[in-house]
Amino acid sequence: MELAARLIQEGKLVAFPTETVYGLGANALDPMAVAKIFALKERPSFDPLIIHIADLDDLKKLTAEVDDRVYLLAEKFWPGSLTLVLPKSKLVPDIVTSGLPTVGIRMPANEIARELIRTSGRPIAAPSANKFGRISPTTANHVRKQLPDVDYILDGGKTTVGIESTIIELTEKGFRILRNGIITKEDIEEVLSFDDSEKTESIVAPGMVKSHYSPVKKMIVADKNIPVDIDKSKAGLLSFTGKYENGYRKIIRVSESNDLKEYAVNMFDAMHTFEDDSEIEIIVAEPVAETGIGKAIMDRLRKAEYNWRKGSSEI
Repeated sequence: MELAARLIQEGKLVAFPTETVYGLGANALDPMAVAKIFALKERPSFDPLIIHIADLDDLKKLTAEVDDRVYLLAEKFWPGSLTLVLPKSKLVPDIVTSGLPTVGIRMPANEIARELIRTSGRPIAAPSANKFGRISPTTANHVRKQLPDVDYILDGGKTTVGIESTIIELTEKGFRILRNGIITKEDIEEVLSFDDSEKTESIVAPGMVKSHYSPVKKMIVADKNIPVDIDKSKAGLLSFTGKYENGYRKIIRVSESNDLKEYAVNMFDAMHTFEDDSEIEIIVAEPVAETGIGKAIMDRLRKAEYNWRKGSSEI
């Protein structure tokens, strides 16, 4: 931990576990260090980063204004998988926010992540520790596969949530969801009212591009309605209900009990497994109902299949 913290202080990049996915971290207040994140990930400069903090005092330093609603949300959901998009202070470099006047801030639930922040004495800017647009990493080995040149990896085992945080922005009417996650609209409505006005199409938070979380192999989301040109004998299936498993070369059951939280935890790991398997040419993921956590799961799966689906007339 001491070495990782020192590397952060020196402007280096450290991959570290959070409860959601592994992050690629740098000192959020050092523009040159943050630039290394964009370079190593091959991430476009228009896609802003999230700053991770360990204490509420850091929130006050990084934001221009904090109203009472923020503290209500922090009390209920932090540490945890909720990112708040708030007006940024002058302390936050423009490169972190892609020039936007707002910044996404989160206090992770993972103790290793918070210890790294505290030991380094720096807020840490961190997107997922992978190449831009590729499958998110939920283990240290996933990071090594995609980012072998990262300065250091803190291995904290497999992440416990498995998908990226929910991102919200506050509005006059309440809150608006920018990215779905394990914390659902219904969870947040226990604290604030939902703003059902149309959300912006511009990118103001991570994960808003159309293609994301993608394996290098073809991928589709389908149950019994498989396109006719798909050879199941060369396909790997992410199975949820167990209803559509006949004929597939290999099957990974993402949940043994039809539990959406288990699907979220195991989804990216299963995609990595099939991506690395030379016997698998195409990945098929069983869809779920787009309610609650299912919205977050389907958001990832739809974006993961986007590059293939947009050129297909079969689906």
